[in-house]
Amino acid sequence: MDLQRLRAKQLDGALAAAAACRGVQRPRRGWLRAIREALGVTTRQMAQRLGIGQTAYVKAEANEATEAISLKQLRRIAAALDCELVYAIVPRRSLIDTVEERATQLARKRVSRVAHTMALEDQGTPSETTEAQVSAAKTELLSGRWSRLWE
Repeated sequence: MDLQRLRAKQLDGALAAAAACRGVQRPRRGWLRAIREALGVTTRQMAQRLGIGQTAYVKAEANEATEAISLKQLRRIAAALDCELVYAIVPRRSLIDTVEERATQLARKRVSRVAHTMALEDQGTPSETTEAQVSAAKTELLSGRWSRLWE
């Protein structure tokens, strides 16, 4: 197995747990406020724990609710709530599937140009032959540097 495929496969595995969280909806007023209120901690108490003013803390909660908070600040406040910040970008499907789909698209494009030219010259090829050519082009694309797939 080549290194690119191995890296993608390992990352797919690591992201599997994060993918399970897809259905979890952020509370309307944000996680910070929801957790703080569930713990029974006031905004004044949180501000004191963080060594900031109460107004600054309330603004941080508002920023988190509108997705305008920095990861650094969110991590710091999460720690003060005895929580851990979990941050991930989770692909909608496996990375391997995404790469293979892209290679298939490019292979079809490459083969269709030739097939179109041949059809114009009344030298069309059977669909089985075209599919075999697409498969061979895809294999060739996947065996090289994957960065070429995205040019």
